[in-house]
Amino acid sequence: MSALAIIGIITASVIGMELFAWWAHKYIMHGWGWGWHRDHHEPHDNMLEKNDMFAVVFGTAVFFMFLIGFYLSDALWWTAFGITVYGLIYTLVHDGLVHQRFWKYVPKRGYAKRLVQAHKLHHATVGREGGVSFGFVFARDPAKLKAELKAQRDAGIAVVRDSAGT
Repeated sequence: MSALAIIGIITASVIGMELFAWWAHKYIMHGWGWGWHRDHHEPHDNMLEKNDMFAVVFGTAVFFMFLIGFYLSDALWWTAFGITVYGLIYTLVHDGLVHQRFWKYVPKRGYAKRLVQAHKLHHATVGREGGVSFGFVFARDPAKLKAELKAQRDAGIAVVRDSAGT
């Protein structure tokens, strides 16, 4: 397999994972998987959350992709590698930067600030109904997200915390 093909597979896997993560977050984690995801939206002092079980499930699937890919398909192996790269980005951005599970740093400008703002607006709803910004590394304009939250609140779709500023 050529280096260009490998880079293409890894890039497509990372982009594909952001799309999958958005879908899984909106329809699984805020749907039938809310039992695991709920504690991620509630204050707690625990190092681990039930929500971390999603990483175990997805990580197990990727392990088997690596295993099968090793024996049967270079493309599958490199896809698993791309998914792992996305997982590292997710861990650093979502857990590290946004939720400050590893270090205390609040960005003052740039895209990092936008990511933090977008995810804080995701957490502005009470419960699993409604909400904005279900992706993890692509963040829409916070002003547009605030307007969307306000519209959801006004329509009775979502309960929005007062601190959200909508």
